[in-house]
This record gives sequence, C-alpha cells and structure tokens, in this order.
Amino acid sequence: MTAGGARRFVVEADGGSRGNPGPAAYGALVRDADGEVLAEVAEHIGRATNNVAEYRGLIAGLEAARDLDPGARIEVRMDSKLVVEQMSGRWKVKHPDMQPLALRARRVLPPEQVSYTWVPRERNKAADRLANEALDLAAKGLPWQPSGRPLPAAGLPGAAVDEAQPAPAPGPALAAAAVEALAPPTRLVLLRHGRTGDTARHVFSGWGGADPALSEDGEREAALAAQALSAPRWGIDAVVASPMRRTRQTAQAVADALGLQVRLDEGWREQSFGEWEGLTFGEVRERSPEALTTWLSSPAERPPGGESLDEASARVALARDELVARHTGRTVLVVAHLTPLLQLVRMALDAPAPTVFRLALEPASVSRVDVYTDGLATLRLLNDTSHLA
Repeated sequence: MTAGGARRFVVEADGGSRGNPGPAAYGALVRDADGEVLAEVAEHIGRATNNVAEYRGLIAGLEAARDLDPGARIEVRMDSKLVVEQMSGRWKVKHPDMQPLALRARRVLPPEQVSYTWVPRERNKAADRLANEALDLAAKGLPWQPSGRPLPAAGLPGAAVDEAQPAPAPGPALAAAAVEALAPPTRLVLLRHGRTGDTARHVFSGWGGADPALSEDGEREAALAAQALSAPRWGIDAVVASPMRRTRQTAQAVADALGLQVRLDEGWREQSFGEWEGLTFGEVRERSPEALTTWLSSPAERPPGGESLDEASARVALARDELVARHTGRTVLVVAHLTPLLQLVRMALDAPAPTVFRLALEPASVSRVDVYTDGLATLRLLNDTSHLA
C-alpha cells in the first residue's frame, strides 16, 4: 500500500507475430510491488502484426490489473517503443489499425492511474514467454491456459530478482544460424541524398532550415545512383523518402528509373538543428562552445531550439517499424539524410548513441540493413560509393 492507500501493480505485456503479419498472440502478467505474479493472461489472436499483438497484450494486462483492483496505480513495462511512446502521448497514433486499440487501452483505467516505461527485451521475458506459449499451443490446435509454472522474475530494480544463471550470449555462428532460421527479412536499401550547396560548405542543414535543392554535382550523383539501383540485383519494390527537397529530388530520380512512385514520410527527415541551421561546425564552436560540447556529450541534449539525438532516434525507430510492417519481406529504398540513416545503422549494430559521431556516409552513398520479423537487424553494406566512380 502507498501513503495514499492505493495499491501499486506492475503490468508486463508483450505480443508477437510469426510473419508480421502472421499467426499472432499476446502475453501479459500483473505483479505486486514485491514482484509476485498476481495474474497472467495470454491468447492467440489469429493473423495480425507485431504492433497489433503488442497493443492487445497491453489491453489484456490493464484489464487484468483492473479486475484485481480498479483503484490501483499501474506501471506498464513493455519493450515496444512504439506502444510506450504512443500511450505516453509523445507520439501520435497514425496507423488506422492502432487507433482503436490505443483508444480502447486508454479507456480501461483513468489515464492518471497508469504510467508507461520502456524496458529492453531481455527484461520482458515473462510476457514474451506467455505470448510464445499461446502461439505454440495454437499451432497444435490447443487454447492457452495458465500453467502454474514460475515465470521469469521482473528485471528492474525494486522487483524480484531472478536467481537463475543467465544463458550465455550467442556467439557469431549461433547468431547467424538463428537469422537464417527466420522468415525472409525486410531489406532496407539506404541512399543518402546527393550534394547541395550546404554539403559543400559543411554547414548544419536540418529540418526547419533553408531546405536547399541538389547542386549540379548532386543531380549527377542522383542520376548515377538511379542507374545503379535500377539493376535487377537490387530488386527494389518500393521507394520512401524524407519530404525535404534534396531527398525528394534524389528519390524521384531513382523511382523514375524503376517505374515506381515515391512515398514521403516525415519520420525520415533530417534532425532539426535549431539556431545552428546554416552555420558551420567551426562557427557553432566559436559562438556556443559550451552548448556544442554538451550536445556532443549527451544524446538527450538539444541544439538551441532544435531536436536531440534521442528524439531523432525515436522518430527513426518508429518510421522503421512502420516501414517493416507495411513492406514485410520486401526490399525498400529509403532516401534520407545523414542523421536518420546513421541512426538506423547504429540500431542495427545495437551500438550506443555516440556511435553516430564515428560513422560516415558520403552523399549518394548506398548502405543496406536487413530487419527480421523478431526485430533482429543486420548491417549488410555501409557507405558504398562505387557507383559514383
């Protein structure tokens, strides 16, 4: 009990789809403040996407907590950044399949009773296990029922501690074998836009800035990229681009060569640099040395009036997840800018945020990231400029 008398519960929820979309299920459980499991639920929900299954898991977990005590204060812990950010109100719910689910989740309990926390996947094993049990049983034509077996303990401070020894991390051979056993990945071919006048001047040029067009050199680079990427070996099925002028121009050159349409998505726009727009790195260092040092040392810091690396990363992660859900198992060309493409590469490597300052992507360079149905990603190609020789 808290000082105010209300009980506190932790809801752990997850969902998954084998195929995305494909056979899907969710799992959820309710723990008390000491980490003891009070309720567990799971269900096979037929054919659905990962995101739908995750929302269904959230709803089931909230309903289970409400049935135990409608006045309790709830902390929801999920490894879905999409669900956590949308339910926290920081991201808009744009997808028509998600909107009614988000509304339903908000109606289970008064919003002021519920908070949301993102956790890494390894700290959400109990809910993941429940979802997989439901999927395995459904494949045998059986419904899920509580097994009575102990679930993994919560993996956060303040919760019960799992005394079991952790499994050894998979080595390269095991990881490769696991990847091959999965369904075909969604292949993201990443193309940085061609040069602009700002590229030549090495200035900060982000969202909210001057939005320059391609220079003559940039138009030549876009044409060479289009020639290379229209080769059958790439097998590009769709083209998506940032709505900024230089990316639209680059994407259109490739789309014309492929006979495809360009779909614009703001999730792939360049980071906003606020008051630093149009300035060189040296000029910013001279005018705002402390602000620049702070920004370089912390991904949570924003340029004055701009967007932090953490915010840009969250936006890119959402755009990636929506793209994979829309084009599962296909090859998509993503035409974007330095920051979002570097963030995508960093996520594939599971590298810390400052890694983006140690990677380089030249104008009109090509990279490739494969995203598998369980969220695993692999970097297949980085900063290839051979087509520009």
